[in-house]
Amino acid sequence: MRTRWLLFVLAVLLFAIPLHAQDGQTSRPLPAGLEQQLKSKVEQEQQEKSRLITAEELLALKRVYSPRVSPDGKWVLYGMTTPDIENNTGNSDLYLVSVDGESRRQLTTSPKGDFGGVWSPDGKRIAFLSTRDGAPQIYVLPLEGGEARKITSIEDGVSNLSWSPDGKLFAFTSDVKMDSTVQERYPEYADADVRIYDDIPVRHWDEWNDEKYMHLFVLPVEGGEARDLMYGERWETPLKPFGGAEQIAWSPDGSEIAYVSKKTEDFAASTNSDIYIVNVTNGSTRNITEGMPGFDRDPLYSPDGRWIAFHSMARAGHEADRNRLMLYDRRSGEITELSRTLDQWVGPTVWAPDSKALYFAAEDGATVQVYRIRVNNGEWEILTGGMYNHDAGLDITPDGKTLVYGRRNFNMPTELFAQKAEKNERPWPLTQENTAVLMNVSKARIEERWIPAVDGKKIQTWVVYPPDFDPSKKYPLITYCQGGPQATVSQFFSFAWNFLLMASEGYVVVAPNRRGLPGFGQEWNDAISQDWGGLPMQDILSATDAMLQEPYIDRNHVSAIGASAGGYAVFWLAGNHEGRFSSFVSHCGVFNLESMYGATEELWFTNWENGGPYWDAEARRNYDTHSPHRYAQNWDTPILIITGEHDFRVPYTQSLEAFTVAQVKGIPSKLIVYPKENHWVLHPQEQLIWFEEFFDFIGKHRK
Repeated sequence: MRTRWLLFVLAVLLFAIPLHAQDGQTSRPLPAGLEQQLKSKVEQEQQEKSRLITAEELLALKRVYSPRVSPDGKWVLYGMTTPDIENNTGNSDLYLVSVDGESRRQLTTSPKGDFGGVWSPDGKRIAFLSTRDGAPQIYVLPLEGGEARKITSIEDGVSNLSWSPDGKLFAFTSDVKMDSTVQERYPEYADADVRIYDDIPVRHWDEWNDEKYMHLFVLPVEGGEARDLMYGERWETPLKPFGGAEQIAWSPDGSEIAYVSKKTEDFAASTNSDIYIVNVTNGSTRNITEGMPGFDRDPLYSPDGRWIAFHSMARAGHEADRNRLMLYDRRSGEITELSRTLDQWVGPTVWAPDSKALYFAAEDGATVQVYRIRVNNGEWEILTGGMYNHDAGLDITPDGKTLVYGRRNFNMPTELFAQKAEKNERPWPLTQENTAVLMNVSKARIEERWIPAVDGKKIQTWVVYPPDFDPSKKYPLITYCQGGPQATVSQFFSFAWNFLLMASEGYVVVAPNRRGLPGFGQEWNDAISQDWGGLPMQDILSATDAMLQEPYIDRNHVSAIGASAGGYAVFWLAGNHEGRFSSFVSHCGVFNLESMYGATEELWFTNWENGGPYWDAEARRNYDTHSPHRYAQNWDTPILIITGEHDFRVPYTQSLEAFTVAQVKGIPSKLIVYPKENHWVLHPQEQLIWFEEFFDFIGKHRK
């Protein structure tokens, strides 16, 4: 009875009470010894009930996203998707949680998707997008209760919703037909199914280009006629495929909107996006970043109207240049870099309500933390800490005292947290949507190592151990090869490459932040360009070799896995691993740099990474040296190859080429093709098959 009481008390102290001091009071610690006693009891109880996570449980976890603080600072609106494995889909709804974390309620319950929620300026209503009547449309829900009212009935649907600060207008994006269809050009052949192009790109990410362009619209809040603010333009906003509402912003007085677009004739080879200001009343438009040749994105007006903050990359054609935080002075038109002393990529950003500082998420090594930077002098500091990514949404209360953000790590999917907007403050949970499922799931042990590279530099590396790790036993090893190619191996929680699940299946995982990844300065990040098969691959081998020296690693059971540029790494290692690995898994990997150049849709990427097209004399060396297909004669190890037919970034023919090599050479190999998927596998039943095949393949192939 005493044990149960102690457990109950600790549960209340740890989970029910927000973990922060309120109203200026100092939080009081538990009596000496009691906290440790209670924790020990809980740990003992959890160990007795602990179990290993399964793929089904992983994919059934809820996905929390997009926190938005209410105008009065008391509530946080957020979205959550609940997977439905049986029906091979998921359902999104909107929820409210109080900023102190003590109250929560569900706002929408439609069996269709409800998402993209935004507050009215007075905080009395919420507008959102819903597919309950087909294509996404705008609905408005009164906060005090009642039914949601449908505002739009636009044939192609609505996306990227926002509410004007004066409360009078909605802004949104929707497709506009600008060009003739093939059927309109050839009405006598009405049944013909043909695509005709006279320019590149002809497709993007997972869709073929057609006669429609996504434009920016405004619409009275009560409904009526929408006005196209990009009328007659054959350009789009936001940038596809990943740009969203963060690329569209209202001025504080509601008179203008800043939006991002890439209005360049050299579309396939250029990264020159700009920020445009459009007058909501008369539609006049001007470019405020003209002459800046790289990506310019994510405009954000300061609350006092003086500035527009935005993100910018300096170098033309480079998608992975340092993402800088810039300030545009609306009085003088001058643009300055605020983050000039920070050698990291600036991520999601929000203004302080007094316009004197900005808060943003950025890497700090191999984690993502929240920073604050001062407008007057560019001085910055890190406010968060720990082995977490604080990168899934960022907002601040109107009084400037409380930050809200999503937090995750290898053992935990994103949940929302809040903390005082100062350094070293302890965060408190706002959501615990997956706590009940994960409470008794055994956690993987995470270790950070710095492993020597072949040139004497150090490689930050994560090592993830099985929950019941015993150093006296032997464990198979997985070498994880990161994609991107420029994307940090940070404390993410992936629903595909999930380290907790791999560890729970009995594998030790080594995940190096090899050369060519951000988080460790731009020089380290740039080191992969035109050297894909050079030092970055040696970094992966160095991390693998370091783990092979450990007595608890089974040297006969070692797998290399990865997707996209990580899939490239797998293909390259297959021809250059000198017997280290017993199996390989490549998902949507790049196999042949020459054919990749002719089939991918973003030529600026291959031009930068390889130094130009494959027929260019100077670039030719990179294609000959770094293309995995050049080393196919060395392939001798079992390989699993996975691809999606709708992947236009790394077309599925890359995987077909590699599979042909393995089959012709008589290597044990398997090809999995997903007809409905793109660069990622997004449907839960397809994902479950992915995991079944993945663990079966690497489990049975030993040297």
